[in-house]
Amino acid sequence: MHSAVNNKIELDFVSAHHRLKKVVNRTPLTYNHSLSKKYQCNVYLKREDLQVVRSYKLRGAYNMMSSLPAEQLQKGVVCASAGNHAQGFAFSCKKLNAKGVVFMPVITPRQKITQTKMFGEDFIEVKLVGDTFDDCAVAAKKYTEENQMIFIPPFDDLRIIEGQGTVAIEILEDQSAIDYLFVPVGGGGLSAGVGSYFKTYSPKTKIVGLEPEGAPSMFEALKAGHPVLLDSIDRFVDGAAVKRVGDITFSICKEVLDDMHLVAEGKVCSTILKLYNEDAIVVEPAGALSVAALDDYAEEIKGKNIVCIISGSNNDIDRMPEIKERSLQYEGLKHYFLVNFAQRPGALKEFVNHVLGPNDDITRFEYMQKTNKESGPALIGVELKSRDDYDQLLIKMKKYHINYTELNKNDTLFGYVV
Repeated sequence: MHSAVNNKIELDFVSAHHRLKKVVNRTPLTYNHSLSKKYQCNVYLKREDLQVVRSYKLRGAYNMMSSLPAEQLQKGVVCASAGNHAQGFAFSCKKLNAKGVVFMPVITPRQKITQTKMFGEDFIEVKLVGDTFDDCAVAAKKYTEENQMIFIPPFDDLRIIEGQGTVAIEILEDQSAIDYLFVPVGGGGLSAGVGSYFKTYSPKTKIVGLEPEGAPSMFEALKAGHPVLLDSIDRFVDGAAVKRVGDITFSICKEVLDDMHLVAEGKVCSTILKLYNEDAIVVEPAGALSVAALDDYAEEIKGKNIVCIISGSNNDIDRMPEIKERSLQYEGLKHYFLVNFAQRPGALKEFVNHVLGPNDDITRFEYMQKTNKESGPALIGVELKSRDDYDQLLIKMKKYHINYTELNKNDTLFGYVV
């Protein structure tokens, strides 16, 4: 049983599903009460965060590697990744008794290196090369050629796409009547695989691809009609932040995605915190994209059956302060000001006693000129209880003639000072 995407590409998901059955967890499709109530529809979460390596990436890596002829596999395999692909690759190396080399950028957090080594044990070697992922990938491909090994790409290969597409088989076995499917998009392997299977076996389902605003590679590719190389990206949503989508994945996604939508990084952060606080679900930024998008489709999805793919949960706990910070700024609850206090005694006391509201909290305060601590510019971070308090804060600033610059609305200054 094959799935034909267009005249050129055929994908064999059933064979991939058979290969993966004894290796991957058959992750649950769970009904989420709080989201269903909020959006007045039936929201189901496909929990790939509960996968063996805590992301769907194992599916593609294992499917490709287990499809290789034995003599090729014995020569060894190589990948370049600082994240979930490396862990899926490492796990697959151990399962298949294959020698693997993982190239990671020098800046890769220690936790990710440790996780990768834990899954691969003695079957893998980690090489830290280059300051960026792109440099690392170039080095990995060069090493592959020099050593006559096989490169296992993160997304742009039919066998990778087939493996990721097995997520769709499991979803449709559990719930056949699905109106909307929300899928995170990085390089496009998951969306190409899942989208292709759905278009064949559940054509009425509307498939929505999701990317972070700071890394709109598929969004721009669909607009241009071909993959484009973005000049720069925000790597915060690391599991879905690539500069260029794959050629194969693009050719499939342009046929199977009904909509491509961008989600603000701050919204992703708020969703991570809500899923943790309300449902005790730990997700990585890319894993939150599908749920984060629901607000923007609230009217469309009323009364419908919705599936959100939670793609992974490899979230470093050290990132939580940044996640909370980004969420507060997005929600309009955290504001930074550069305040020039008047050169008179009591100016700071007046600001605290009369300008700040009863629920406002100073979370950061530092004079920018250490030589004069009674006047001059000070960086002040203010956290509000409600975003409605913001207008009142500005009114009081003007009333008391506070000379200030709002840093949240000046990206250049914000990045430099905060």
